[in-house]
Amino acid sequence: MTLFGFLNHYPWLVYLSGALQIIFLIHALVTRRNFYWIFILLIGSYLGVLAYLFLEFLPTLRGGGRRAGAALQTGLEAIKPLDTRIREAQARLLESDTLSNRADLAALQARAGRPEEAQATLAPLLSGIYADDPVVLLTSAELELARGNAAAAEGLLNRVDLRTSAATRTRTLTLLAQAQETQGKTAEADETYREAMTAATTEEPRARYAAFLLKHGRRDEAARLLEQLARTEQRATPLYRRQEREWFQMAAGLRRELR
Repeated sequence: MTLFGFLNHYPWLVYLSGALQIIFLIHALVTRRNFYWIFILLIGSYLGVLAYLFLEFLPTLRGGGRRAGAALQTGLEAIKPLDTRIREAQARLLESDTLSNRADLAALQARAGRPEEAQATLAPLLSGIYADDPVVLLTSAELELARGNAAAAEGLLNRVDLRTSAATRTRTLTLLAQAQETQGKTAEADETYREAMTAATTEEPRARYAAFLLKHGRRDEAARLLEQLARTEQRATPLYRRQEREWFQMAAGLRRELR
């Protein structure tokens, strides 16, 4: 009997192979395996699945089962329907009302386009022992911006301790500049964007400031800033380019507008 005849005789093996193909693709992406494994799994069907199982997956389990299991669990969580993940997060919050569980639920609700629910989830934290926690304040400010409440967002952002970390400082000042810009506080937003770009931990402030300059007709300044971003992208490592892809793409779009 040929291999194809064998598979036709036992069709459940085809379904099992397809399921494993999806699981191993997720595993390869989450654990950052070499790109050729993605290619093999996509075109290799059951042969690719068998190769990955014996050459990558099983050795990983033997060498570090806990890490592999966690990576696979992360991948499987990522493909769950958002509504299912929200219901599970709500159940965890009912079982244990912690900062982490509230923040997780609020983030999922925000991703689902439900900022009102997300803000209601975070509201108890804003008057409790976590009232000055940077994560709570930043998340709540982002939700207020999404709801169109720029003044409320500005109030929350002004409460964040910028000395917490460089990343917190960068994110806070970038959001603050957006909140000021939305309210028409152009001069203040300009100054805040410039402050955010100093010792920034991401390219977001520069990309957003370039958009701000272009919006206000300051094309020469925008062009110089976008050229700096282009040089940064050229010199960056592959990892940094992936990490900052959203802002490099935004900058590329703005350069097209300038032509």
